[in-house]
Amino acid sequence: QVQLVESGGGLVQAGGSLRLSCAASGGTFSNYHMGWFRQAPGKERRFVADISWSGSSTYYADSTKGRFTISRDNAKNTLYLQMNSLKPEDTAVYYCAAGARNGPIETIRSLGRYEYGYWGQGTQVTVSS
Repeated sequence: QVQLVESGGGLVQAGGSLRLSCAASGGTFSNYHMGWFRQAPGKERRFVADISWSGSSTYYADSTKGRFTISRDNAKNTLYLQMNSLKPEDTAVYYCAAGARNGPIETIRSLGRYEYGYWGQGTQVTVSS
C-alpha cells in the first residue's frame, strides 16, 4: 500500500556527514512506524534506528547512537536519517522500511521495536578513510 524511495546516499570521507531521505507515497504516512536498516557487502541486513508513527519516540542501534539521528516530517511524508562522524564501517546500502502502526511488535530488541512490511530499494553510502 505504501511505496518508499530512499535518496541522499553518496561518497563521503570519514568524519563527514550525510543526510538520507525516504519519501513515502500511496499510503497515509502517519499510519506507519518507520525504520532504517543497512546491509554491507557480504553481510546480513542490520537494524540502524526507528521512530514511532508520531515521531514521539526513537530507538537506535548501539553502533549509531550518538552519531545518527532519525526524524520524520509527517506533513511531507518523509523520513530522514542524519549521519554525523561517519566511519568506514558505516559503508552499506541503507534501506528505509514501514511497519503498520497497529501491527506486530518486534520482540528481539537488537532488531528494533517494530516489524516491517514495506521496504525501499536502498541507497548506497560509502565512507572512505
